[in-house]
Amino acid sequence: MNLNHTTSAAVLEELRRRPADRRRILFTGATVVTMDSGLGVLDGGDLLVEGDTITAVGPRLDAPDAVVVDATGAILAPGFVDTHRHAWEAQLRRIMPDVDDLGGYVMATLAGYATVYRPQNMYIGTRLAALTAIDSGITTMLDFSHNSRTREHSDAAVEALRDTGIRGVHAAMGPHFGDWDRQWPGDLPRLKSQYFSSDDQLLTLRLATLATDEIAGPALAYGPELARVARELGVGVSVDAVFGSASSDAVLRWAKDSILGPDVTLIHSTGLTPEAWQAMGESGTTVALAPTSDAQIGLETAIPAVDEALSAGIRPGLSIDVEVALASDMFTQMRALHAIQRMRAVNAAHGTGRQPSRITTRDVLDFATLQGARTNGLVGVTGSLTPGKKADLLVIQAEDLNNMPLNDPIGTIVLGSDARNISAVLINGETRKWNGQVLDVNLAALRGKVHASREYVLNTPAV
Repeated sequence: MNLNHTTSAAVLEELRRRPADRRRILFTGATVVTMDSGLGVLDGGDLLVEGDTITAVGPRLDAPDAVVVDATGAILAPGFVDTHRHAWEAQLRRIMPDVDDLGGYVMATLAGYATVYRPQNMYIGTRLAALTAIDSGITTMLDFSHNSRTREHSDAAVEALRDTGIRGVHAAMGPHFGDWDRQWPGDLPRLKSQYFSSDDQLLTLRLATLATDEIAGPALAYGPELARVARELGVGVSVDAVFGSASSDAVLRWAKDSILGPDVTLIHSTGLTPEAWQAMGESGTTVALAPTSDAQIGLETAIPAVDEALSAGIRPGLSIDVEVALASDMFTQMRALHAIQRMRAVNAAHGTGRQPSRITTRDVLDFATLQGARTNGLVGVTGSLTPGKKADLLVIQAEDLNNMPLNDPIGTIVLGSDARNISAVLINGETRKWNGQVLDVNLAALRGKVHASREYVLNTPAV
């Protein structure tokens, strides 16, 4: 934003002084990357937010009584959408950066650290993950919350999302190992009634489950019974650990049982058979890729399944997965996927005379925004700067040292930018980051709680 510190503070004060339902914000002079195929990219465009909604995008908008934000030299873009993160683990960030395989992660984290978590540890981890997401431009985060040992653990995870102001999706699942109350999935109706009673709110609920019984037994594996639970609740389903021959067989069973579809998301989807992909494509099932997780941890083939998804007619969303071993931000996911796919495409065509089929920076930005929203069941709400959608947006500084001069705005977002370039984040029309700082958080107090939570988890024997 073309604002000095004093002016920026005054604008923020004025924004927060006005009642939300009567607030109008006019961003002017920006390069607007809408991710809407009908609107495209506007050079020197304006964007109007009224209350919690984007109401107009175009040149030289007229908006009397709006708070004007001069965004000259900045890019306006949709907020990123994370389709799968185990947020409760955040205080264990990078504790195993060189984990060798899925088994190493499972035994250390799910069979070890997870078993000693109290509700307050769930709250701190989830809140830390959500605040970090906001800082790096993720405005929607699906928290695959698979450590709900009691109803209080579930409540703590939901309340952490609520308290940060992120557009949060609480995907609820019982733990893999250790003692727990076996309240899942029976507790889901209470959760929905208590926290998700309105269709027009920041938080939404999904049922989380695993693809097969190989890791944690049949109670957590997706099938007709859990599909019935989700259907009766009217919520979507997120299925983790979808990889290999066992998951391929499961996908074909689900297709036969008619429990695939647009409200079901299959996570990872590495090493699946062509028959499984065909069933997924024909049913409109969505896919959440975790590019760094697949490649770094080595899940099945270790190759993010973007080509397979596109061949099946599925444009996937992107996700962070586990911060115990991976980066926390969407820029890393976009760059990793962009590089891996293009490397594979050129390698496959090398010496054959064929033209490699390469994805573009626009593809990966689409995956990280609009397709992520579709994957989370929120495509009508967020994912693009389309009038009528909620105001989930980023102001990215294009004239910062690492970005100037602005030659290609999408390339600048995907290949040039990081969290330091995000000067402002709005979620549902509310300012959550401004002048480069996440708002409404006492960082020193949070730091103390994060360290105390980590020490408790690390020093309490697994049960």
